[in-house]
Amino acid sequence: MARTVAAALAQAHAAGLERLDGQLLLSLVLQQSRAWLIAHDTDELSAGQAELFDALCARRAGGEPLAYITGEREFHGLPLRVGPAVLDPRPDTETLVDWALELLPEGTTASVVDLGTGSGAIALALKHRRPSARVTGVDLSPAALAVASANGVRLDLAVEWCEGSWWQPLAGRRFELVASNPPYIAGTDPHLVALRHEPQMALTPGGDGLDALRAIVAGAPNHLVPGGWLLLEHGWDQADAVTALLRHAGFTAPQTRRDLAGQLRCTCARWAPP
Repeated sequence: MARTVAAALAQAHAAGLERLDGQLLLSLVLQQSRAWLIAHDTDELSAGQAELFDALCARRAGGEPLAYITGEREFHGLPLRVGPAVLDPRPDTETLVDWALELLPEGTTASVVDLGTGSGAIALALKHRRPSARVTGVDLSPAALAVASANGVRLDLAVEWCEGSWWQPLAGRRFELVASNPPYIAGTDPHLVALRHEPQMALTPGGDGLDALRAIVAGAPNHLVPGGWLLLEHGWDQADAVTALLRHAGFTAPQTRRDLAGQLRCTCARWAPP
């Protein structure tokens, strides 16, 4: 017996899917908007549509990020193509972008770098809002850089993409602002199991989770102009450790901001050499 739109959504919700996830997946299958689903809730799905919807729901129920299934994630107003080669961008990372934009005045020609760019989310958001800035994105993964570069081309945003580990491809270069959302989850964190579909190298450096942050902070003085800014995303319980790293490296007046959930998520400090 054919299922109606309403019945298909109800069945997905009963199976444990969030109502919004079910709507977005059915919208993808039917190539219709969520508003269309509401207005056509008694329309029947074809056998092929029902089979595809069930398959997508099973993937989502298995923990695969919705963005990987749909192939797209909106970040800071930009529609980014994403997939298993890159981290699924989180809304909390927009806190980092907003802070960077406060430090980059309109019309700036500042040189900016996003370390560990992944899908290009931070770099592209900054280039979109500050088109005169010279923005660079760095990532160790060629597959991630391919995703980022394709996003840049599709969005017509000119960002320079560099392959390498953190500062390695930036020898001799200095920037007015450095932003990074590096891997910071501790290697023994039980939440990693639920994130198994995402690239582990983008989630955890192992150990206490601070190794990538240590490398970025240690190398930053050689790559920031005097008065330049370093902005870092980190774990909810790592603000004190990151602040200590920054002070030890000679940065002045570190400040921390909270994410959308109220957790201490981003820390910023200024490089003021002796």
